[in-house]
Amino acid sequence: MAASTEKEKMLKGELYDSFDPTLVRERARCRAATARYNNAGNVSVRRRVELWRDIIGDTTPLPPIALEGSNSEQDDALFSSEPLLEPPLNIDYGTNTRLGPSVYINFNCTILDVCLITIGARTLIGPNVSFYAATHPLDPACRKASPTLESGKEITIGEDVWIGGQVIVLPGVKIGHGAVVGAGSVVTKDIPAYHLAAGNPARIIRRIKTSLDPEQVLQEDESGDLDGAEGPMKKLAENIENGDTQS
Repeated sequence: MAASTEKEKMLKGELYDSFDPTLVRERARCRAATARYNNAGNVSVRRRVELWRDIIGDTTPLPPIALEGSNSEQDDALFSSEPLLEPPLNIDYGTNTRLGPSVYINFNCTILDVCLITIGARTLIGPNVSFYAATHPLDPACRKASPTLESGKEITIGEDVWIGGQVIVLPGVKIGHGAVVGAGSVVTKDIPAYHLAAGNPARIIRRIKTSLDPEQVLQEDESGDLDGAEGPMKKLAENIENGDTQS
């Protein structure tokens, strides 16, 4: 049986040489494609989708241009469910990133996709959010002996998730459908579906009452559960300031 390539090791989450020539070329390709996306300026939706697909290596043909005489809005409508990423963005490989329909990613997103990073449909991501699938050996002796060794773990984000600005998602994390992550959080562990989490490290604050959760029986809520995450996150901040880390 042939030995695994460094790329195969990387995708399986094993230790691999990050300066393997094949991987260096793939990162260079992605950097060039990302630069074209970031520097494209005010282009059509069709062109933006084309540039994004170039980053992720998606060769699916675009739909035919709308019939002659139609306006740009009609052509734009052909791409209404495509992900929208505000430039600038930074991506390692691109080919290991999967975005569902109608995903929105705000400015300055960083995606280190040494392993698969999946983001589900209609997920909203604030500015300056980072997804780190990459990691290094914890033992400094290992890093000293081979500084180019890396490994990684997949990151999976469900559908209808809201991730606030400045959040960092670390390797191996899974965030369930409909979850909310407060701004500035560092997510080190899984967050279950339909739960609000915040903090560094992020911890569960409470369950979100929603008709989307099949396990819930909705009741009248006078505490504002359906009004957003601002109230609970303010309460968390006040508890931390008062030294109460258990509430």
